[in-house]
Amino acid sequence: MAEGQPVPASDEIEAIIDPLLALEGPLLPMLHALMDAFGHIPQAAYKVLAARLNLSRAEIHGVVSFYHDFRTEPAGRHVLKLCRAEACQSMGGEAVAADLLARLGMGWHETSPDARITIEPVYCLGLCACAPAAMLDDTVHGRVSAESLSKLVAGVRG
Repeated sequence: MAEGQPVPASDEIEAIIDPLLALEGPLLPMLHALMDAFGHIPQAAYKVLAARLNLSRAEIHGVVSFYHDFRTEPAGRHVLKLCRAEACQSMGGEAVAADLLARLGMGWHETSPDARITIEPVYCLGLCACAPAAMLDDTVHGRVSAESLSKLVAGVRG
């Protein structure tokens, strides 16, 4: 857990997930509810989910780690998703991503030390005709370059 982030209490987690127990296949809705509440899936939730759903913590971890939209640590204030699919790679997306990561001194799934931006890979933003593509928060950007990504990041970093 990131510094300064309080560990949620079991009763707080239970209050979020218990209303969803009656659903068929409730794990995914529960994980989404936890993401909405905390911005990530806290480690403390694994034990509560496992007990409520009669699953092992390993099974919970398997689901959380399988879906790229679930995170186990809080993200930065802004999330930059860079497309890693074939169309974007064929249009230079790999070099654009490598340049940005090198400039920021960050790797995939990392958050900047100032907690302003998190960089994540995604596998298709649906902008194949405008490759390479990126999404900053909820806004998609097509035909991005190293320069345009640097400007986007500079804009959110201040």
